[in-house]
Amino acid sequence: MNPSEARELFAYNEWANRRVFQVLDGLSEEQFARPIASSFASLQDTVGHIVAVEGVWLRRWKGESPTAAPPWITGASRDTLRQALVAVQKERALFLADLTEERLEQPVVYRNLKGEEYRQRLGVLLQHLVNHSTYHRGQVATLLRQVGAVPPVTDYVVYRIELG
Repeated sequence: MNPSEARELFAYNEWANRRVFQVLDGLSEEQFARPIASSFASLQDTVGHIVAVEGVWLRRWKGESPTAAPPWITGASRDTLRQALVAVQKERALFLADLTEERLEQPVVYRNLKGEEYRQRLGVLLQHLVNHSTYHRGQVATLLRQVGAVPPVTDYVVYRIELG
């Protein structure tokens, strides 16, 4: 992966997240917070996880190792989640703007939330985050169906088609 491809992956990730929020905006509060058996307890918690993890990984890439998820994650409103995501996206755009091939190959040493230390190339971690968010957006699609909503299409190929 080169810096241009990394920026492309995150442009796709942001496009897909925007599509999810467009559907979430049409839900009632009950639908958004309704308990549903899944990896997380509700749409609210699943989307909160996506947003929080995007922020945690950005911190790691920048040399920090957060010890906990952000405090706002529990019971966060759609507006809180959207604002947090936009803030992460803005900061990440600045980070990606300065990305070089050399930097992509450099290891990032970080600790997970349990305090365990890991080391991995930055390029691999960038790919991991987009894959992680895609995985959980798939769960969001299933949860949306369970509350009676139509999930958005977030396929990468559709993103590319829309780019023209």
